[in-house]
Amino acid sequence: MMVIRPIKKDDLAELYHLAELTGVGFTSLVADEKILTRKIQASLDAFDKEDIEQPDEESYLFVLEDTETNQIVGTCGLLSTVGLDEPFYSYHLGTITHSSRELGVHNMHPTLVLNNDYTGFSEVCTLFLKEDYRHSRNGQLLSKSRFMFLAQFPERFTEKIFAEMRGVCDEEGVSPLWESLGRQFFSIDFERADELTAHGNKQFIAELMPNNPVYVNLLPQDARDVLGKVHKNTEPARRLLEQEGFRFENYVDIFDGGPTLEARIQDLRAVRDSRLVLATIGTPKGANEGAQYLVSNAKLDEFRCILIQRATPPGSGLVLSQEEADALLVKHKEPLRVVELSPFTSR
Repeated sequence: MMVIRPIKKDDLAELYHLAELTGVGFTSLVADEKILTRKIQASLDAFDKEDIEQPDEESYLFVLEDTETNQIVGTCGLLSTVGLDEPFYSYHLGTITHSSRELGVHNMHPTLVLNNDYTGFSEVCTLFLKEDYRHSRNGQLLSKSRFMFLAQFPERFTEKIFAEMRGVCDEEGVSPLWESLGRQFFSIDFERADELTAHGNKQFIAELMPNNPVYVNLLPQDARDVLGKVHKNTEPARRLLEQEGFRFENYVDIFDGGPTLEARIQDLRAVRDSRLVLATIGTPKGANEGAQYLVSNAKLDEFRCILIQRATPPGSGLVLSQEEADALLVKHKEPLRVVELSPFTSR
């Protein structure tokens, strides 16, 4: 069975293995033992906080575990806020108008404007699934389990949430946007800039990046073409987020031009439509038939989420098999959160 749970200290080696598979441009999961150790500890600290009146700088990291092999095959995360300790930069795709009444010319020029507009908002982050597990709706479970956590613990997050998507780069890690824009100001490779950002060193961005608008039409065509586009391996993740209600609002990453998607938490489908029911342990009718459902418990540091299949929608209660109840760490009459999994054919 595939189970989502919070990361533990002894998951470091397997998390490091996942990080080795991500490649250039995946700054939230890098193969650096010290960084990963800090990420794990930050997550443990966040789950240990019981009474939170408003979100601060908590970082929640989850893993997808295959209980048959006891292997971690994926990870995903949530940040309560960004930009409070270190600046969070992005480009906004805007428009500047130039006109001349004398010449009868009126031109509208697309621009990139450096900003900190996402400061203080929550972020969906660190989604990665091993390639040989990208089937059987595992991708949906990994991505959408976070929305069950958001629904259960809304006080830990802000009203708006966003996701920064990995942008386009080739197999050698070369980004068209970086080569035509970023390199002109930083004089370093895209991979090195990514590495510095992953280590939390973002001051160089403010020191070296131009504060004036960048005219998009002055960039080479290959750089213009990747603005707002995702890496081929990130296309399924983008579709999953858009399926839940995330939208592109013309913000892109300053390094590779990848899109930033945003939504109000209360408008996310899984948050809006999920509901609490009571668990009954027995023999489910219509198991392995009909629609699939995300099911999570209502616990914080022992949060668990799985996928089940039922021929009929759950009522005020949900009958679980003993295996399902054990995976969710619930007993008879304990609360569960459930929502139907929206259709998605390729993952």
